[in-house]
Amino acid sequence: MASSKRKTVGLALSGGVALGGAHIGVLKALREHDVTIDYISGTSVGALVGSLYAFNQDIDEVERVAKALSWRDISTFSVSTFALFSNRKMKNLLKKHIGDAQFQDAKIPLSIIATDISSGSKVVIEKGSVADAVLASTCIPGIFKPIQLNGGLLVDGGIVENLPISPLRSKGADIIIAVDLNAKRGIQKPTNIMDVLINSFHFTLSNASRKMHDEADILVAPNLAEFNLIKTDQTPQLIEVGYKEANRVLSELTKLF
Repeated sequence: MASSKRKTVGLALSGGVALGGAHIGVLKALREHDVTIDYISGTSVGALVGSLYAFNQDIDEVERVAKALSWRDISTFSVSTFALFSNRKMKNLLKKHIGDAQFQDAKIPLSIIATDISSGSKVVIEKGSVADAVLASTCIPGIFKPIQLNGGLLVDGGIVENLPISPLRSKGADIIIAVDLNAKRGIQKPTNIMDVLINSFHFTLSNASRKMHDEADILVAPNLAEFNLIKTDQTPQLIEVGYKEANRVLSELTKLF
C-alpha cells in the first residue's frame, strides 16, 4: 500500500508493437532512481510488460523474458474472417511467468486498455484473468483475431488510448509518468502486407498518444526512429535506449518526488 508520506506514482506504458523493450529500460532507470510505482496501466505491448512487472517486480527477470521472446512464441498463423494470425500462444507465455493470475493478486494495481471493435468504445480491464486482458489489448486489428471477453469483441487498446493515462487519474495517482514509444518514430516504406498493416496501425498509435502528452506529469519519449516495428531481435538495444532516455529525464527533476 502506498505511503501517505509521499506522492503516489502511476506509470503509463504505451503500445508500440515490437518496441516494448524500451519500457524495460525505463523501469530499470526508475529502480535506480528509487521511484516507487503505485499503479501501472498498459496498452498493447505496454500491457504485456506492465503485467509481467506488476506481478513480479523483478525487472531483471522481465528483461530475461523479453530478450528471449520472438513472434513464434506469441502468435500462430490462423487465417480467419477477421485476421491473419492468432495471439493465443501469448496466454501460455504469461501463464508460464505469472501463473493463472487475476488482477486482484497483482503486487502493483494494474489496468489494461482494450478497444471494443463492435462499438469503438474504450474498455478498461481491471478484473478477471490478466492473460485474457493482455491478449485483448495486444490484438492488432487485421493481424490478430479479436478476443471475446466480458461480452465484447476486443482488440488493441491503442486505437482508443495508446498512452493509458486515464486509469491512473481515476485511481488518484499524484504523479503520472508516461512512456510513449511512438513519439519520435519515423515510418519506413512498406515492402509487404505486414508492413502496410503495421504502418497503418502506427499512424493510429502516434495520433492517439500525442493527444495525451499534456496529461502526463513526466513524459519519457525515447527516440526509436532507427528501430523496426516488427523485429524482435532489437530488444537489448531498445532496453538501452529506454534506459538512457528515462535516466536523462529523471536526472533533470528536482522537486516532483
